[in-house]
Amino acid sequence: AATAALLVLAAALPAPAPAASPAPGPSAPAAAAAAGQASSAAAAADWNIPDPDSLPDTPFGRTVRYGRDLITRTTSLIGPDAHDPAMRYTGNGLTCQSCHLQAGTQQFGLPLAGIWGLFPQYIGRENEVRTLEERINGCMERSMNGRALPVGGPEMNAMLTYIRFVSAPETVGKPLVGRSVPPLPLPDRAADPIHGRKVYNEVCAACHGADGQGQRLDAADAAEQGKRYQFPPLWGPESYNDGAGMARTITAARFAHANMPFGTTWQSPTLSDHDAFDVMAFVNDQPRPHKGLLENDFPDRSKKPVDAAYPPFVGPFTPEQHRYGPWQPILDWMKAHQGTAPLSD
Repeated sequence: AATAALLVLAAALPAPAPAASPAPGPSAPAAAAAAGQASSAAAAADWNIPDPDSLPDTPFGRTVRYGRDLITRTTSLIGPDAHDPAMRYTGNGLTCQSCHLQAGTQQFGLPLAGIWGLFPQYIGRENEVRTLEERINGCMERSMNGRALPVGGPEMNAMLTYIRFVSAPETVGKPLVGRSVPPLPLPDRAADPIHGRKVYNEVCAACHGADGQGQRLDAADAAEQGKRYQFPPLWGPESYNDGAGMARTITAARFAHANMPFGTTWQSPTLSDHDAFDVMAFVNDQPRPHKGLLENDFPDRSKKPVDAAYPPFVGPFTPEQHRYGPWQPILDWMKAHQGTAPLSD
């Protein structure tokens, strides 16, 4: 099943607003989405991300590698297992790599590679142009259920340096093909969390546990690897909070379809489209930490994603329809009444 939430760029980092993504959005018809994925596949064949270990032992090389370690060893460096209590910025058992796969270098695995040149950019959640530092801290507070890193501090500087380094193949201002996750056609029915439970038990529980609490490492392995979990928890106090991007079913289904179960590639998904939506509807129905003041998100309500499952809601639709779908009627209403219908923030 989908691993847990996003650290550095919240559930699925949006393409620069108002420009469109290189492939059609998940509301496109299936044929159009398939065509978009085919063209993306050809263009994405060249996914060559530089290796931090190739850098010499210089201040720059050490900073890049520290940034990578913050992504992969989050809980021990800036999380609840940090030796210094003042360094405990994240508040759950996730690492950044729980969502940004392979230290943020996996193609269509919510990579950090390719985002350096896209900030500052407009973010609908705040209705402001935000810096990369602000975006990182938004995820610290949501996906990591913690608190903001000091802007200008060594940890933020290391993350930025790492992101810049792995973004080297990118042309500034032009999204790198393979960023975010592939499009996924919206179902013409509501997602079914009851069927999703069945999918979870058959496909996801082997890694994430029947209770969704992940596979926790023993003390020796946790100390060696710098993390708490071999496979992260998908709900409960150690997982992402309800303000994270991964707490939205469309975002989570796209991620799960392209990357889960572990070892899946975006070219050869394991889950069917419907199963991806159903299983993530089930996952996001489970208890998790609550982020306060969610009513302040998306002050311009026309920018609120259709699957944001917390009020205030846009249009004459029930909270259940925002959570489970079908989403196309909401999109159609928003386009007719507001001229825009966002699927991500």
